[in-house]
Amino acid sequence: MGQVRYTKEHEWARLEGDVVVCGISDFAQKALGDIVYVELPISGKKAIQGKEVAVVESAKAASEIYAPIDGEVIAANENLSSDPSKVNAAAMGEGWIFKLKPNDKSQLDTLMDETAYQAYLQELS
Repeated sequence: MGQVRYTKEHEWARLEGDVVVCGISDFAQKALGDIVYVELPISGKKAIQGKEVAVVESAKAASEIYAPIDGEVIAANENLSSDPSKVNAAAMGEGWIFKLKPNDKSQLDTLMDETAYQAYLQELS
């Protein structure tokens, strides 16, 4: 698996070959609480960095999921339709939300690595 990168909105992106797997961070799923619904993007949707691509709903609130980089949605985690709690159980594993074919992989370099993200989380607390 590739290195995970993070956005300030708590999305993560991991390059796997020519595909970028995306979801929300463990911090985000804990903050949201029990996930009850995931509005998945459709394949072929154009994703623009920083723009909404999906929605996660919890008992507390609905939260937009933003594209970490530009690309085209090539897959959505259909397992979340029947079991959205996978996001709570394994936000960075089985709880991934969508996969992108990136327009420019170098955009990943503009995101935070694990160390920078952990430092960012410290600033928030």
